[in-house]
Amino acid sequence: MFKYLTKWWMVLLTIAGFATLSISNPSFIQSLEYNYYDSLQQAKEKEIVDQVVLVNIDEKAISYEGQYPWPRGSIAKYLQSGPDDSLYVLNIIYSEEDRFKEDHLLAEAMASKAVVLASAPTQQSTSGVGNFIGVATFGEQNANWLYNIPGLLYPIDSLSNYAFGIGGVLAVPDEPTGVVRRSPLVVKAAGNRYPSLALETLRVFSGEQSYQMKVGANGVEWIRMGRQDPITTNSFAEIPIAFWNQFESISITDPLPSGKVLIFGITAEGYANPVSTPTGAMYPHEVQAHLIQTVLSGYEIQIPDWQPIAELVLLILSSLGILVAVYVFPTIPAVIACLALIGSSYGVSQYFWNDSLIFVDATLSSLASLVVFAHASYNKYYITFQEKRQIEKQFAGYASPTVVRLLQENPSLIKDGMKREISICFSDLRGFTPLGESFGDDVKGLTKLMNGYMDAITEPVLHADGMIIKYIGDASMHIHNAPIEDKEHPKSAVQTGINMLRAVEKFNEQITAEGRPPIGMGAGINTGLGYLGEMGSTARHSYDVLGDSVSTAARIESKCKEYGCLLLVGGDTVQHCKNDFFFLKVDDLAVKGKTVGIEIYTVLDLNKDKYIKPAEMHEAMHMNYQKQNFDKAIKICNDLMECFEGQMAGYYKMWIERCEYMKTQDLPKDWNGVFIATSK
Repeated sequence: MFKYLTKWWMVLLTIAGFATLSISNPSFIQSLEYNYYDSLQQAKEKEIVDQVVLVNIDEKAISYEGQYPWPRGSIAKYLQSGPDDSLYVLNIIYSEEDRFKEDHLLAEAMASKAVVLASAPTQQSTSGVGNFIGVATFGEQNANWLYNIPGLLYPIDSLSNYAFGIGGVLAVPDEPTGVVRRSPLVVKAAGNRYPSLALETLRVFSGEQSYQMKVGANGVEWIRMGRQDPITTNSFAEIPIAFWNQFESISITDPLPSGKVLIFGITAEGYANPVSTPTGAMYPHEVQAHLIQTVLSGYEIQIPDWQPIAELVLLILSSLGILVAVYVFPTIPAVIACLALIGSSYGVSQYFWNDSLIFVDATLSSLASLVVFAHASYNKYYITFQEKRQIEKQFAGYASPTVVRLLQENPSLIKDGMKREISICFSDLRGFTPLGESFGDDVKGLTKLMNGYMDAITEPVLHADGMIIKYIGDASMHIHNAPIEDKEHPKSAVQTGINMLRAVEKFNEQITAEGRPPIGMGAGINTGLGYLGEMGSTARHSYDVLGDSVSTAARIESKCKEYGCLLLVGGDTVQHCKNDFFFLKVDDLAVKGKTVGIEIYTVLDLNKDKYIKPAEMHEAMHMNYQKQNFDKAIKICNDLMECFEGQMAGYYKMWIERCEYMKTQDLPKDWNGVFIATSK
């Protein structure tokens, strides 16, 4: 089951899950959206407001006037002493007669001032409220989109008759956060449509006489005062409140300023309950001030109907982009692209907000992008980790740490395969029979010794960054120039072959000291094109190499014993590094299965400067052989028998036999000297 969880397409299920959350919009997602919306409001630079002033019934006023609520004559006193050209907005509910019998004093003060009174929603049904400015509606008359409340606590008639306007105060806390972010401009109560306190204040302030409300199939579209520009609302006649205003705030006992909208409310401790807003707790009349200023300033915070669709599209596009980036791009570009996509949601959101005050939520799409990035990255990391472990397990004993690391960083070198010129070396153990007999039934001891032999001949290969392709019993096959590039791979292959022979000599010193018979090694090297990659069945496969050059290398190695040489090298290899080693030509041989001959050489681990003359004689011997001067060739072989520290003695004995044989053959005059092998 776990292997399916790490598939790339499982990330699509994660994306689908977040898309479902975006569509269903559960409460915890709403909380994230609201918190982001609040952060945008908090980040807005504060704007100093000159027209609207908060007039507070504060601790100073309480200590001066006494316990609250005061006799209404106290409020009347401050109204009476205030300037005539200010608009007085009393965010205080006067739905009952004054217990101190001073309503007439407040009414007298209101008679000389422009005053707007507040009404409050109630769960009790009310009827027969006083005078109010109705809201004319056109459009979908039967559409019931307004907040419908049972009733309103309306100011008593003796006061409402003197008010320039009366408006309802209705804050709508968003669920589940309980924060006030919006407010309706019109509500429905007892069958009538009533304007809000903010709307009434604006009507009186602008000198308009009436309202119109446009209702469409999807709800309220806008509200207009007289000939003023329409105020765009949502379907429920609500507008979002801009909370980035900074008002002048004074005590009611201070001199009241002239020509302002004065909003009265209580701030003394224990008398008013602050309201939660995006920028912190505020007193109710302060919320009304922000609402009034929102409309006065012309700010229209828009939460359009297409917002959910835009957020869903943004979520899907950014998440799919991250999925593609993780699986297609290399690590660093992928991380850069993913970080850009994660931030793109906020970038789009910030653009709309700063440019047009359009709110597009970025939290869910960014969260989805982050989770998708984590999920996809983990999947890819896990798969990569497993590939690296598999590569290490598969190649740790067959390649140098450098090669293993290269394959781990780029597994495609194995999966995809390659076609490349390589140098191939086959090696085979000589003298196994007497060695095996020396152990008798001690299979464990023989196995341990053979492992030691393999370690000895493998170490030079790994040191040269060659790749062991396979062990076949006591034989081995390795290559150079794949998968790690080696521009001098023919030279590396020949030097590795020499080093393997040296390693066998040292190994023999160890085993002969233990009373075991010495062993030998024969190796054949060839250079040519090879096809490399994982090969085998679905259930069982390994890294391997194919090609004509591979089979030729195997045939060359098989001739070591016949030629009496330890290391044979194909002509193509020699052409690449003929000045780097001491090569002697061995034969022009058409190996079994071939009709075209190839040059075969042996390489001697000797200083060739000491053997210039014997090397020339060796070359002359081959020239005479090709010219069918077999007797002369035999004589030269006998003369060279003791040369080269005796390393070629076996070869010269074999060659003398070859010359004697060729003397018996009816050879054409244009014979090219190529010997056609009849066995592998």
